[in-house]
Amino acid sequence: MGDSKDLVPVARRAIPIARMRHVYRVDEVGRKLDKLPPKEHDNLRATYERMIEKGSERFQVKPSGLPVMDHLYDDLPNFAEVLDDVRRQLALCEDSRDALEITPLLLLGPPGVGKTHFARELSILLGTGMGFVSMSSLTAGWVLSGASSQWKGARPGKVFETLVDGQYANPVMVVDEIDKAGGEHAYDPLGALYSLLEHDTAEAFTDEFAEVAIDASQVIWVATANDARNIPDPLLNRMNVYEVQAPGREAARHIAAKLYRAIRADHDWGSRFDPEPGTDVLDRMSEMAPREMRRAWMTAFGNAKLARRDHIEPVDLPDGGPRKAAIGFVQ
Repeated sequence: MGDSKDLVPVARRAIPIARMRHVYRVDEVGRKLDKLPPKEHDNLRATYERMIEKGSERFQVKPSGLPVMDHLYDDLPNFAEVLDDVRRQLALCEDSRDALEITPLLLLGPPGVGKTHFARELSILLGTGMGFVSMSSLTAGWVLSGASSQWKGARPGKVFETLVDGQYANPVMVVDEIDKAGGEHAYDPLGALYSLLEHDTAEAFTDEFAEVAIDASQVIWVATANDARNIPDPLLNRMNVYEVQAPGREAARHIAAKLYRAIRADHDWGSRFDPEPGTDVLDRMSEMAPREMRRAWMTAFGNAKLARRDHIEPVDLPDGGPRKAAIGFVQ
């Protein structure tokens, strides 16, 4: 597992597709398929057939040079420490044959503060896909690692699906609200992460549904949480942990103004409004959490339109409660 061959680099946002990587063994899948009893395990049979049809090679991307990240520092001012760390790790492999390695990230902060938006932007920067798993409603570990095909309604886990059905060997995988994971002791939702976050064991990760070893060693992990106290120490020790504070008033004004311009540019009706919002409106917007800003702007645009105005006034904004702690940008 894990053998690779070089390809001619293809530019993609300064991160080329550098090589192909085998994420499973097709011959092993074929042996598993041959052993299935006739007219049984239809879902498992379809999974094996899909794996054989798609083949085992996936794109593995790495930088040909250090990518431009200024826009991320601008959009996500309170993620500067995280971006600094990612930038250092990108620099290490930019002029070597080593694969891209990013230590698993844990982003601590209150709900609705842009942690998922950060992960999405990271996947765009790296040129990979993104998988997403919400841990807040899970009661069993199979959502990450799959459930045995012997169980009714069983299916592969999210890690397996992202690697087999996706195009990349090193996608960004978001484990959202990791501190909210629950469930019975026999089905620990976080159990699979102990091996997935370790490079050596992740290289031969076995999904319980397919029972075929998958190379998940290149997955880039981003976990989010509100409170680290609910996360087992062995998992914390496998991740770089960041506590990002709420943006200051000027940073919040900057985020709100940039979002105003983006919404205005994305809609045909936006041209009917002033290019920039007023200072008094930005003062009000700076009191909101980033996730609230998009809804507030959309409400304000609509109210201004109904009032036949080409600009937004503070009265157009929805009434908001006390400002919530916030980091980053809108999700």
